[in-house]
Amino acid sequence: MPIRWIPGRGMYANAYLAGAVLVDAGVPPMAVEPYRDEIELIVLTHGHYDHTAYVREIAHMCDAQVAIHADDAAALLEEHRSLSLHFGAHPPGLVPDRILREGEEVGEFRVIHTPGHTPGSCCLFDPVTGDLIAGDTVFSDGCFGRYDFAGGSREALTASLDRLAALEVRGLYPGHGFPEEEGGSRQVRAAASLIRRL
Repeated sequence: MPIRWIPGRGMYANAYLAGAVLVDAGVPPMAVEPYRDEIELIVLTHGHYDHTAYVREIAHMCDAQVAIHADDAAALLEEHRSLSLHFGAHPPGLVPDRILREGEEVGEFRVIHTPGHTPGSCCLFDPVTGDLIAGDTVFSDGCFGRYDFAGGSREALTASLDRLAALEVRGLYPGHGFPEEEGGSRQVRAAASLIRRL
């Protein structure tokens, strides 16, 4: 399935549109407005504010449901979990419509729970195309998300990167930076190796 990149600006995260699913909501509603009639579900890869800043507005505009992993649902309500104060803001203040769990299907994607950056970080993987929407678990430069925020864990992130490194990843679509349409496995393996050397 084609994945449309909606670039984040500044410290705010990228969003991606895949079929009727919008992944992450750190981009302003005007960036999503051209696709408002297509979007039925907003999947949040984790609860940090740079990925959730506009989820309430976008969900209302698109009449879409909101989904997040159970272990990060509280970040939509709590300032210390969302890191919203780092952005001079408050968390979205909503309860998700859907709780994501390991292995369930979202459109063409399978949910992979990848804790470490946050307890409820998730990636979406298309086993047919090999495309991975990675949130802040792994980036296209062979790096990975921070694990020194509340709820982060180097050990958990190392295990998550190892799980992803076992996949055949073609396209890598990270929460920040540029997506890579080919060779994603190389970047994931580089991140899995790097975290062990730090």
